[in-house]
Amino acid sequence: MANIKDQFLLNDEITFLNHGSFGACPKPIFDTYQQYQLMLEKEPIQFITKTGVKLLAESKTALANYLNCDADDLIYMTNPSFGINTIVKSLDLKEGDEILTTDQEYGATDRTWKYYCNKVGAKYVQQKINLPLVSIEKFLEDFWSGLTANTKIVFLSQITSPTALIFPVQEICTRAKELGLLVIIDGAHAPAHIDVDLKKLNPDVYLGACHKWMLAPKGSSFLYVKKSFQTNIDPLVISWGYESDFPSHSQFQDYHQFQGTRDFSAFLTTPACLKFLEENHWSDQTKKSRAMVQQYYPILAKELNSHLICPLEDTFLGQMCSVPISTTNPLGLKAALYDEYKIEIPVVTFTKQIYLRMSLEPYNSEKDVEILINALREIKRKTTLIG
Repeated sequence: MANIKDQFLLNDEITFLNHGSFGACPKPIFDTYQQYQLMLEKEPIQFITKTGVKLLAESKTALANYLNCDADDLIYMTNPSFGINTIVKSLDLKEGDEILTTDQEYGATDRTWKYYCNKVGAKYVQQKINLPLVSIEKFLEDFWSGLTANTKIVFLSQITSPTALIFPVQEICTRAKELGLLVIIDGAHAPAHIDVDLKKLNPDVYLGACHKWMLAPKGSSFLYVKKSFQTNIDPLVISWGYESDFPSHSQFQDYHQFQGTRDFSAFLTTPACLKFLEENHWSDQTKKSRAMVQQYYPILAKELNSHLICPLEDTFLGQMCSVPISTTNPLGLKAALYDEYKIEIPVVTFTKQIYLRMSLEPYNSEKDVEILINALREIKRKTTLIG
């Protein structure tokens, strides 16, 4: 097989170790995306009202098969933040209600919950998860210690953004359902990163991104809502689907999928993404990426006089790892890594701790990680950016 990196549009001059933030789209998928955009511009009326609608249904069916759910339970959205706003705004939160979450959630979702909780006097409980993680049992003990009689909703990430940890959401979902709690899962980093089986997981709501590890163009994500809960969800934008002149079999689809004129070409690329993953044996390729994460995680920690925040095993680690780093100037360190060494990697300030987060995809090589390690050594030697 040809060098997989040659199939991506990434700048060859940059050592790209930040797939986790916005993904990276391969050339064949991007070509498909642009073909749809061209179809839209050549015949916008037919595309938006007929051709594109048919393609969207086909794309949604492909995504549903991949996630093991019903296509009617999925809505394409531009990003998970749009989805969480749709959900939280629709919830009948009352004063005193509690949402149990962790202290390691994505900043945009934290802000969404806090905004709507503050409006009604509900409480967003960011339960502390002790790091380093040592076991699933200890995680569950930490998490459920935040449960009270006022807990109504459980919300957490399947893979965290700042700390790059895989959380045991299956165990959380199972117990939450036993307790009669509503379960909302942020799976932005999960599809094509780890296995996602929505029937098995059984959340009430699941948010995911296609433009991260599924390799779709930017602006392709999805919202899953269980059928029994769909009538509770109001559209974030009221448009033609409300009191539709031509209602479909699903009010959920009518209300949420078509919300005004927009280019939805990115949504249509899911079949091309799945084809690329299959043809390039992506599951085998990403096993090598995970192995490389586990190989270099302790090396990075040692170089930074730091420590691991979880065991070196697939239970908690996927294709990302976050290393606590001592620096008084995280923005300066990030800028130095990019401007002077041409390395794209996030330096994240989170809960009074700063992390260097490395993402590895099959287009990354050991050479890329060695470039990072050598850059960190030189920065330590020449500057005060790393303590």
